[in-house]
Order: sequence, then structure tokens, then C-alpha cells
Amino acid sequence: MNPESWQQKYAEGQVILMDKPLQWTSFDVVKKIRIQTRISKVGHAGTLDPLATGLLIVCTGKYTKRINEYMAREKEYTGTFTLGAVTPTYDLESEPVDLKPWEHLTVTDIRKATEAFTGDILQVPPTHSAIKRDGKPAYLMARKGQDVVLEPRPIRISTFEITGVEGPVVTFRVVCSTGTYIRSLAFDMGRALGCGAYLSALRRTRIGEFSVDDALSVQTFVDRITEEKEVANGHE
Repeated sequence: MNPESWQQKYAEGQVILMDKPLQWTSFDVVKKIRIQTRISKVGHAGTLDPLATGLLIVCTGKYTKRINEYMAREKEYTGTFTLGAVTPTYDLESEPVDLKPWEHLTVTDIRKATEAFTGDILQVPPTHSAIKRDGKPAYLMARKGQDVVLEPRPIRISTFEITGVEGPVVTFRVVCSTGTYIRSLAFDMGRALGCGAYLSALRRTRIGEFSVDDALSVQTFVDRITEEKEVANGHE
């Protein structure tokens, strides 16, 4: 058997479901797969922020042509947002500021507020995002203290469910269209409730028909590649 035969399927094209670890960028996962498979034609279908975990669709070979198709599919997230403060990045990439009381809010108040953010709505993306203004990523301008004005974008949130409230921490599940920023949703909820809020945890659980339950951890993928190499070299 050709010792490099294990590599052929990745060169021809594969769709790999990965469970992105906390603190890894989406490109970190792509880079790991490039190194392990020795294939340069690798890309992902939809960025996850470093502080988010969950499903990342990675395509190799000819399947990279389907990346835009996968990116356009409906997405599902679970996570938490924390009431009583905001952060410049709308998540824990920056420190909470502008602390306000939240204790007067009831679970009913919080669930009622989700109604304004369900259905077809306009959403303003975070200024700390990769969206370009005048040819530059908005986050670079925001980090320099420059004023960044981003236009609202049409999105669809088909489900916005509050699944738990414990102190200032609110647990949620969201099903939404591509282009939705869950960080902005947390910020907008905080503004609607009058106390501020920021995203404190996020996990992508589904993209279209693909589920994180079927995704591989980075270590599992590495182990699989190692096994494929050993089989190809006759070390079964």
C-alpha cells in the first residue's frame, strides 16, 4: 500500500466536523488540520470567536467550494449572558464597566424582553468585529479609540429561549440566520432591560443539519490521523 494513501481522501475533499476548543481561533483549528493532513487547501465555514466553543465545519480539497453554502445555513447556539454591566467588546475579551443594579428583574421580565429580538430584525454588529470600514477591520479602529459606526443588518432569530436564570447569569438557546452576532444580542438585551449585559459563554451546537454531537475534538482528530498513517504503513 502506498504510504501516502491515507492522505488522498483529504486531498480529494472531506467535510470534517470539529469541536473548537476554548481560546483557540477558528484558524488555529484549520492550521492544525493542514499540518496533520499535509494539505494546504483547507478552510472553515464560519468563524467562532476565541472565547466560544463548539461546531466548526472544516472543508478540505474540492469541498472548500461548498464553504459559502455551509456558512449560509441556520445556526444554533447555547450560552450565557451576564446582567449588570457592559464590556467594550460585548463579551469577556474586555473588562466589565458601567455597573448597574439588576436584582429587580424577574425571570418574566427577561423572557418578555426576548420578544423584541425574535423574528426578522435589524442588528448592529459589534464595533469590535472583523467587519471592514474604509478597508480596515472595525476592531482595529475600535482598539485605537476611533469612532466606528456600523450599519444595522437584517437577520432572523427564529428561537430565543431563556433556559435558566441564576443571579445575574442568564442561560439561553438561540436559533438564528447567518450573520447574527450573539454578542450584539446580549448587549441589546441588556440595553432593553436597562441594566446592561455582556456575553459570558457561547457554544455553537448546530449548523444546518450538522450537530456538534458528531464533531471531533482536536485530540481525537490527531489520533485518527495517526491511526490512518499507521494502517497505511502496514502497522495495523
